[in-house]
Amino acid sequence: MAVDAISFRAISQFDNEESCQTRIREAKDKLGDKLLILGHHYQRDEVFQHADCIGDSLKLSRMAAKSNADYIVFCGVHFMAEVADILSRPEQISILPDLAAGCSMADMANLAKVEKAWRELNKVLGDADAFITPMTYINSAADLKAFCGRHGGIVCTSTNAKNVVEWGFAQREKILFFPDQHLGRNTAYKMGISLDEMVVWDFDEPMGGLTEAQIKNAKMILWKGFCSVHQMFKPEHIDSFLEKYPDGKVISHPEASFEVCQKSDYVGSTEYIINTIRDAEPNTHWLVGTELNLVNRLAEQFKHQGKIIEFMAPTVSMCSTMFRINAYQLANILDDLVEGNVKNQIKVSKNEAEQALIALNRMFEVSP
Repeated sequence: MAVDAISFRAISQFDNEESCQTRIREAKDKLGDKLLILGHHYQRDEVFQHADCIGDSLKLSRMAAKSNADYIVFCGVHFMAEVADILSRPEQISILPDLAAGCSMADMANLAKVEKAWRELNKVLGDADAFITPMTYINSAADLKAFCGRHGGIVCTSTNAKNVVEWGFAQREKILFFPDQHLGRNTAYKMGISLDEMVVWDFDEPMGGLTEAQIKNAKMILWKGFCSVHQMFKPEHIDSFLEKYPDGKVISHPEASFEVCQKSDYVGSTEYIINTIRDAEPNTHWLVGTELNLVNRLAEQFKHQGKIIEFMAPTVSMCSTMFRINAYQLANILDDLVEGNVKNQIKVSKNEAEQALIALNRMFEVSP
């Protein structure tokens, strides 16, 4: 791109909303079938409305795998664009409109820390590969998915976690679940595994802060990771809601704490939350424990049915990484593609992608 065009683009960063929306629509028309925009449910409306496919991580992963588009623009976060690159054909290009869009939970587990934990587990168990199935939430970097591929492990989402955990125990007697301890705990407990059979691996402590006996007796070894947004929700928020609205319904994402999920009437993925509220009787009142953009969208979508849908926390705290992509960034990325310039490509190395694909394919095989 010429220097004067770059300067103009920088000066235009204060384009109004209407201008950005027009640019996006015009670029989409010009690119046609060469472009596929994937939009996660947690994205802000100004970009979500332009997605060709919308959904949670599992659904969008499958859409990426089926796509024939030249360009897959992911309105989500870094690990999602990595998955799109891994699952798509080599000639396809995966793009993230804002390279800073990430996930603080995913950052709580990195390859160095996980490999250190594996070595320490080896010391206790003799051969970790013989006793433990490593399992990473899809909210993780590609190199951790590759780690699972190398060690007989698997990837899960909040949608298929139960099926994946069942698969994991069918392979070996223990599971190392990372990075989100809450999804692991809530899923395993619902399957009949007691809290006494679960331990938390503190990656900042030698041996995870655990004794050899605790490691040997555990079925679920949960990484000390969490989603800060979902930890805003507290049991007392539910108590207060039900005191005011005794007939109200509570639904939460399994990234919320054990105590919140135990007090909820329903617990499930973003797709599950959407479908449950959609299929509910008219004039019902809901308290929802998940990301605010989704809650607001549901409140607007179903208000004509008399449904009242509230965000669980009394204070608003946006996910600073999930919320990063805006209409201006999306318009710039698409304008560049129209001009033949690829910006913000997400590319996973061939070796890492091959190993991660093993773990991802295992997930697809056991997913409903």
